[in-house]
Amino acid sequence: MTTDFQQARAALGARLRELRTQRGLTGRELARELGWPQSKVSKLETGRQTATADDLRAWARGTSTPEAAEEPTARLQNLESRSRSWRRQLSAGHKPVQDALTAEYEHSTVLRAWQGSMVVGMLQTPEYARHVFTQYVELHQSVRDVEKAVRARVKRQEMLYAPGKTFHIVMWEAALRARVCPPSVLAAQLDRLSGVLGIDTVVLGIVPFDATLKLPPANGFWLYDDRLAIAEDWHAELWLNDAETIGVYQRVWQALSDSAAYGADAHRLIMRARRALGAF
Repeated sequence: MTTDFQQARAALGARLRELRTQRGLTGRELARELGWPQSKVSKLETGRQTATADDLRAWARGTSTPEAAEEPTARLQNLESRSRSWRRQLSAGHKPVQDALTAEYEHSTVLRAWQGSMVVGMLQTPEYARHVFTQYVELHQSVRDVEKAVRARVKRQEMLYAPGKTFHIVMWEAALRARVCPPSVLAAQLDRLSGVLGIDTVVLGIVPFDATLKLPPANGFWLYDDRLAIAEDWHAELWLNDAETIGVYQRVWQALSDSAAYGADAHRLIMRARRALGAF
C-alpha cells in the first residue's frame, strides 16, 4: 500500500472514531451492539483494516447516525478507486480488467511503461500472454477466462499502429529472460520484440544487466499522459491521479529510461537473450 492509501484509510478510521465518541460509546460497547469482535472496531478506527460499505452502514446504525453514513462511504469509494484489489477486480475474470485498461489507452496520447519482470502486455504475443494470464488465474483463484483476456489484450495492441499515439516502453534485461513460458514461446516473443523496434510509434528501451542504475528496478507501472499512473502489486492495482504522486512515477520512469539502451543496442540485447535459448 502507498503512504497516501494508508493516510486515507487512517483518516476514514478517525472519522469513524469521531462518530462513535460523539454518541458516548466505547469501542467495546459498539462492538457488542454490532456483534463484532472488539478488535475489529479498533482496527477500523486505527486504519489497520479497510472498512467495507456494509461495515460503514452498520457503524452508522450502531452510532445512531444513519444520516452520517454518506460521507464515510464517499471516503471509502475514493479509497477503493485508488487501490483496486485483484480479488475485487477479478471477480468477473481478467477480460473486464483488460477492457478497463483499454479505455485508458484510448483516452491517452503519450504512454510510458516500465517493466522489470516480464514483457509488457502491450507487446506480448498471444501465446506468451496466455501463459501469463494462466499463472495469474491460478494465483488469484479467479474466473478462468484466459482466452477472452488474451483476445482483449491482443486487440488493444492495434493501438500501436494508431496515428497520434506514442509508446515509450522501458524494460529490464531480466524481462527478456524470465522463463514465464516455455523456451519456444519465449523465443517467438523475443522475435516479436525485434519487430517492434521498427514501429514508428514505439520507443523501446532495454536496461542491460550491467547498466549503471539511478534507482533499483522495482514494480511495473504505466503512465497515461500526465493524468494517471497505474502500478501493479501482488494484492492490488494502484490507480493514482494526484499530481504529486504522478510526478514521482515520472521521475522514476525517467531515471530508468536514462539507463536504457535503444535502437541497435537494444536489438543486440534482445538477440543476446534469443541466442541464450538455443535453436527454437
